[in-house]
Amino acid sequence: MTAIAITGIGELTTNDSEVGDGSPLGLLREAAVVVEGGRISWVGAQAGVPPADRVIDLAGRAVVPGFVDSHAHLVFAGDRAAEFAARMAGTPYDGGGIGTTVAATRAADDVTLRALLADRVAEMRAQGTTTVEIKSGYGLTVAEEVRALSLASEVTSETTFLGAHVVPAGSTREEYVRLVAGEMLTAAAPFARWIDVFCEPASTHAFDGDEARTILLAGRDRGLGLRVHGNQLAPGPGVALAVELGAASVDHCTYLSTADIDALAGGNTVATLLPGVEFATRSPYPDARKLLDAGVRIALATDCNPGTCYSSSMPLMIALAVREMYLSPGEALYAATAGGAEALRRGDIGVLAVGKAADLTVLEAPSYLHLAYRPGVPIARTLELA
Repeated sequence: MTAIAITGIGELTTNDSEVGDGSPLGLLREAAVVVEGGRISWVGAQAGVPPADRVIDLAGRAVVPGFVDSHAHLVFAGDRAAEFAARMAGTPYDGGGIGTTVAATRAADDVTLRALLADRVAEMRAQGTTTVEIKSGYGLTVAEEVRALSLASEVTSETTFLGAHVVPAGSTREEYVRLVAGEMLTAAAPFARWIDVFCEPASTHAFDGDEARTILLAGRDRGLGLRVHGNQLAPGPGVALAVELGAASVDHCTYLSTADIDALAGGNTVATLLPGVEFATRSPYPDARKLLDAGVRIALATDCNPGTCYSSSMPLMIALAVREMYLSPGEALYAATAGGAEALRRGDIGVLAVGKAADLTVLEAPSYLHLAYRPGVPIARTLELA
């Protein structure tokens, strides 16, 4: 087995509090990492690096764990730039534009969708993302949802069935909930690890608490893990339902009550925050500082999608979380790496330690602080070892 030594790391963020400076980030200066068979076999000071078959010298650059984007919608065609322009002029977001993407996606052939998906994943990797979760939800028929999940499974193991994105035109709510929890779920489950629901109160397009519960329980019975889009548009039942059912993550969390925060603090559900959505919709940002201070575990993700955040940049999400949600640069980085891993219930990523996946992101900078300090500048890239 070939051993690869990555040397000359000016600052290494491990997310392992038992090494380095003892902080949650586990910072090491003048560090090195050895990789064998795609796994980390050694981490430590540059002066003690063991012999290796190949050496990559990073000449003082900083290294962080690969970003874990635990919420993205990448299988789609078309765009909604006009909708974005309308929102900037004052039109509120209500979820109705999803139908536009559904029509464009259904009209695209497999070759087109596969190429678009590959381009988006490559764009993410070029900005330091090494793991991405991909949802369906722009098909909303049995065949189209299966097609989306099949395509997504070609590029990631983190696939999520989101047939319950919105109620499609031409279907009643009752009919569509039965379809999603029945025939559609049966067909989609072999291609999915997770099931998700867009849960909002009294929404024309999304699903209320009872509808969401029905769909989530059906998914759990099929062996799928649970995720929830919750409390994005208004206070609602999404967060409480996610915690009650033990969902791995509840995402958005824009409007939270004290009871919601207490439930999250007392449960094992990660609150995944999506600051790019607030940026692109002029919505209020979640109070991440309040969540952390209450003991809630948080993650950051892009929610890359054509309607409410057409950005694939995890560094931008880190910068927004620092500037708008009152996280420290270190807290934001941890949420974008180890936090995302926890939201996906993954113990092999998000931390640079012996036995973990060799998912490393290199910064054209001396410190992780530059991720928030230099927003919009492409300083992060995945370290390709093949």
